[in-house]
Amino acid sequence: MMLYNRVSLVMLTIIMTAVLSEAGAQEKSASQAVETATKALIDAMLKPNAQVLNKLASDKLSYGHSSGTIETKEQFVQTLISGASVFEEIQTTGQTVDVQDNTAIVRHTLSAKTNDPGKGPASIRLGIMLTWVKSNDSWQLLGRQAFKL
Repeated sequence: MMLYNRVSLVMLTIIMTAVLSEAGAQEKSASQAVETATKALIDAMLKPNAQVLNKLASDKLSYGHSSGTIETKEQFVQTLISGASVFEEIQTTGQTVDVQDNTAIVRHTLSAKTNDPGKGPASIRLGIMLTWVKSNDSWQLLGRQAFKL
C-alpha cells in the first residue's frame, strides 16, 4: 500500500509539472503576442495606416489622453490619419505585460517627439496603460490611458 501511495504521488507530481509547464508556456506566448501588438500600434502611430489602426483597435476603444480628452476608435484613427497628431519618434521603457485569460494590461513610459500642426515640435514623457483583449485570435486595444509624469 505504501508503494502504491509513493507511485501515485510521483505520478501526480509529474502530471502537475507538465500541466504547469504548459500553462507557463501559453502565458509566455500570450505575453509575446501582446508585446507584438503593442509594437505594431506604436509603428502605426509613427506611420499612420488606417487599415492597421482599425485592425489593432477594438470597436469599443476608449483612448484617453493625458489632457483628459477621450477618443473613440474612429476619432483615434482619424486624429492620426489626418495629421492632427504627429509622432516623429516614440520610445518606450519599463514595459510590463500581465495577461489573464483573454485580457492583458501593458504599462510603460512613453517618451516621444511630436510635431502637431499649430503647436510645433515638442518632447513628451507620459505614463501609459493599455488594455488589450483577445478577439478572433488577435489582440485588440480596448483601452488606453496616458498620464503626465
